[in-house]
Amino acid sequence: MTDAEWETVRPLLPVPAWLRGRGGQPEAYCHRVMLDAIRYLVDNGIKWRGMPVDFPPWDRVYAFFRRWRDHGLVKEFHDRLRGQARVTLGRDAAPTAGVIDSQSVKGGRRRRCRQPRLRRRQTHQRP
Repeated sequence: MTDAEWETVRPLLPVPAWLRGRGGQPEAYCHRVMLDAIRYLVDNGIKWRGMPVDFPPWDRVYAFFRRWRDHGLVKEFHDRLRGQARVTLGRDAAPTAGVIDSQSVKGGRRRRCRQPRLRRRQTHQRP
C-alpha cells in the first residue's frame, strides 16, 4: 500500500479501544500491515495458509479479518470508501440507481413442472 493510499484509508478505519482509553491491550500488528496482507490475499487469490512470510502469521491476519467481518466493519469500511470515491467524482455519496442486464435475470418463460400421472389400479368386476 502506498503512502497516498494509506492516507486515504487511515481515517476510515475504526480507532482501537485502547487508543480511546477504554482499556485492553495494544494490538501486536499495525493495521497497515494487516490491510496489506488482506489485499495481497485477495489480489493473488491464495489461501490463508499460503500467506508469504513477509506478512504476519496467517492465523493472526485471519483473526483480524474475521473480527472485522463479524462486527460488520468490512462492509462499513467498503461503504465509506465507496462514498468517499463517489464524492471525489462529484456524485452523491450513496448510489441511487442500479442496473440489471438481461443476462443476469432469468426471464419470461416459465417451465411447467410436469408431474407423472397416477394410474388407477384397475379392479376386475366379476359377472
